[in-house]
Amino acid sequence: MNIYVFVGPTLPLEEARAELDAVYLPPVEQGDVYRAALDKPHAIAIVDGYFERVPTVWHKEILWAMAQGIHVIGSSSMGALRAAELAAFGMEGVGAIYEAFRSGALEDDDEVAVVHGPAEGGYRALSEAMVNIRATLRAATQARVIRETTRQALEEMAKALFYPERCYPILLERAGERGLPADEIAALRAFLPAGRIDQKKRDALALLRRLREVSGLTVGPKRVRYSFEHTDAWEQLLNQAGARRFAAQVKETAEEEELLEEVALAGPRHYGAARVGAMTRVLGLALARQQGLQVTEDLLQAAIDAFRQRHGLEDEAAARRWIAAQGLTEERFLELMREEAQLRWIETVYASDFRKATSDHLRVTGEYAAYAGRARDKRHRLAAAHLTEPTLGDLHLSEEQLWRWYFETRRGQSVPAEPAELLRHAQAAGFANRDAFRRALLREYGYLRGTLGQEEGLVERGERGGARARSWFEPSP
Repeated sequence: MNIYVFVGPTLPLEEARAELDAVYLPPVEQGDVYRAALDKPHAIAIVDGYFERVPTVWHKEILWAMAQGIHVIGSSSMGALRAAELAAFGMEGVGAIYEAFRSGALEDDDEVAVVHGPAEGGYRALSEAMVNIRATLRAATQARVIRETTRQALEEMAKALFYPERCYPILLERAGERGLPADEIAALRAFLPAGRIDQKKRDALALLRRLREVSGLTVGPKRVRYSFEHTDAWEQLLNQAGARRFAAQVKETAEEEELLEEVALAGPRHYGAARVGAMTRVLGLALARQQGLQVTEDLLQAAIDAFRQRHGLEDEAAARRWIAAQGLTEERFLELMREEAQLRWIETVYASDFRKATSDHLRVTGEYAAYAGRARDKRHRLAAAHLTEPTLGDLHLSEEQLWRWYFETRRGQSVPAEPAELLRHAQAAGFANRDAFRRALLREYGYLRGTLGQEEGLVERGERGGARARSWFEPSP
């Protein structure tokens, strides 16, 4: 029995799927419920929905879906709002947040609003919902962590914050500035990691459990007491909506699941690398948005040029083939390039922080010992051979031989013909400029010559020699 669930930052998909087998779709926006209803599911559930940047789900499309015999249930966020507003017409609501809106205890949309990341990061929430803050402060009061007067003051301060800024660090900082009891604020800070209440998530899980009941054989089609009227406004929405976008969403969700399965089957190392890359992308884009970065046409074009050069896509036909092979439209490719422009900016601004974090990342992955061991061994061997900063003359090499050794022998590719191409390769490998790249190659050549017991034959023999030279960046055992 088909069930469609619109969910985003409130509940991770892994937890949702563990609770209920359903078709999970992104946060709902205007026209989505109508498109979903065209597929005639048994039930449609709304948890999350967009508020500002795109039109919100329309009340009338929910009424139309129910008139088609489809159960529509809401909770937690946009779902709770619409369920409270349409309860008289038969839309069902689940959870404490719905009950608060239904009774009038809560009225403002911003009570459930949060800022969240993109789909690639699972719509990770980047702020805290006011309803969650209220529930957490009540729990802290019941646990005698803070007094009732302090709770009321904190609630007022949180409510006064613009919803994208609502988070516990900012709230606690403001509490200190306002002179609230320092001992209570300290106790609340200690309480939060384990005591934080995620009421939106609790209500979403309750919704999924309710959906299991609705999907039972004893629950028939939805019956309503109203007569649905086809107005001009409704006809306009039908013309704008159509069914194509919804069908594409379902297809994209299924294909994404298949893709992630293939990556996981490739092994923990591949999946781990993909996961770190995805996390870096999500956080980088969130930071760029937080800083208000606007991608100008110049920044966009620079990102496109750099990307095409990096992937060898200077030829227009090759670029189009690549875009098609990656399952992209030209519009989606441009969207990715705008994101690349933002990430390039973040990488530049936070370059020193990234370098410092590299060591810790290598420790977490277990690769630190191998790389650090090879670096120490190289330093000692070069110092012993008086080659700490070797020159071409010290190594009996010409400039051409050095580049050929690295690109042809070590990398199995031709030497870049243009200085700009050589610089791009150096920067892509993590070097600041051509000179830093050249210095590293001279040190690597000198190290391998001493390690392998070879002299000038490294250039001529390369990998064909009796001893196998380690590949670039391959840690020694």
